[in-house]
Amino acid sequence: MNAEVSRSPSKVASTPAALSQSQLRSLDVPGPRYTSYPTADRFVEAFGPKQYRQALRQRADGARVGGAGPLSVYVHVPFCESICYYCACNKIITKHHSRGAEYLELLEREVQLHVDELGTGHPLSQLHLGGGSPTFLSDAELASMMEMLQRAFKLGAEAEVSIEVDPRTVSSQRLRELRRMGFNRISFGVQDFDPDVQQAVHREQPFELVKELVQEARALQFVSINADLIYGLPKQTPKSFARTIEQVAELRPSRIALYAYAHLPQRFKPQRRILSADLPSGEARVSMLGDAIANFVAQGYVYIGMDHFALPTDALAVAKRQGRLHRNFQGYSTQPDCDLIGLGVSSIGRIGATYSQNAKTLDEYRDTLAQDEFPVMRGLALDRDDLARRSVIMALMCQGRVDFESIELAHLLNFPQTFAAELQRLQAMQAMGLIELSTQEIQITATGWYFVRAIAMVFDKYLQADQVRERFSRVI
Repeated sequence: MNAEVSRSPSKVASTPAALSQSQLRSLDVPGPRYTSYPTADRFVEAFGPKQYRQALRQRADGARVGGAGPLSVYVHVPFCESICYYCACNKIITKHHSRGAEYLELLEREVQLHVDELGTGHPLSQLHLGGGSPTFLSDAELASMMEMLQRAFKLGAEAEVSIEVDPRTVSSQRLRELRRMGFNRISFGVQDFDPDVQQAVHREQPFELVKELVQEARALQFVSINADLIYGLPKQTPKSFARTIEQVAELRPSRIALYAYAHLPQRFKPQRRILSADLPSGEARVSMLGDAIANFVAQGYVYIGMDHFALPTDALAVAKRQGRLHRNFQGYSTQPDCDLIGLGVSSIGRIGATYSQNAKTLDEYRDTLAQDEFPVMRGLALDRDDLARRSVIMALMCQGRVDFESIELAHLLNFPQTFAAELQRLQAMQAMGLIELSTQEIQITATGWYFVRAIAMVFDKYLQADQVRERFSRVI
């Protein structure tokens, strides 16, 4: 466990204390989700293949003397058969499934570049396939990918092996094949069960289909079954979303991810098909979130924080109780300070005190690999200030509490002096009842959990410096 992570759970209630309209407006601003700090928009092109290779070599040197920590791998499969209007992921819409075979060849080249630096058999604590839609690939292609990865890395018996699934692309038989391949965790993209909402976002999938797949996954003994939901979509109302919440509770997945829709049509072309007039108001979004938290908690789920819930027996809830919760590019995680290799188009990785991102287009990704070079196009090497602020922000996001002494010991600084301006800005949030501030700690309140991103933003040096936030989703 990091020195800065507290074992004291934050206070969580099912509904927030009342805030005035002016207070809500002051908090309803664009801001990062903080799956990393600094955030990916701060990556620079000066960090490229050379710097990434150096980071890998430093990790390899550490491994030789027993000093390398856990390693995880994320594989991005960008293909989808049809467009979902809300989606902001890097994706390629195509019905030509033959493109999968070429992509697997490119992934194999990229894996080999990593093997050349790290050697074979490096143990993985976590492997995750995301997209796009990984199940765009055929069963044979997915099996081939898993065989390739297992030749390069070592997947132990306790490793988390997960895959994101579009329910429209799988059947009970496909789930059995995925289980045979070694996947032990699965995530279903639900978003919303209301037919009007599904039509508005161009993703129609009946509740009965998802229910059948969840039941089959449970029968196949997947260790964890996740359902993704989105609030703030067009045509959603607190009443309609409450029905979806009830249906998801009926499915009883191990974990639930409840994301706020980020409407950024200037950045993501498909979102231009969504009418702004159809989007719920900020007050309605807060109501949806509050009602969802209340209902899931009443159903026995543990509120992990911000956008995640888990049953008490799930590893995520256990990590929350034990103060071992972390946050990475896939959201909340049980993996402690885990280095991450990102494979595929647009994938983001973290090695040591560096972040990196692959080429965002398939052509550029292909061309770079053809030169036997890592397809890293940008990244960042973190300095001491970045590392200290990351510790503070992640403590807020994961534990809802920052202990000043722990940060001081971990980063050799004086907290009140280093963060004097930030502590001053927090006074307004304390007046709103979002935090409890003392000379020793910051504690997020029950109401504050709804606005944890806004609280974390206070410590974001880059965000405070330029105030340009239109690239982010809104906090509410």
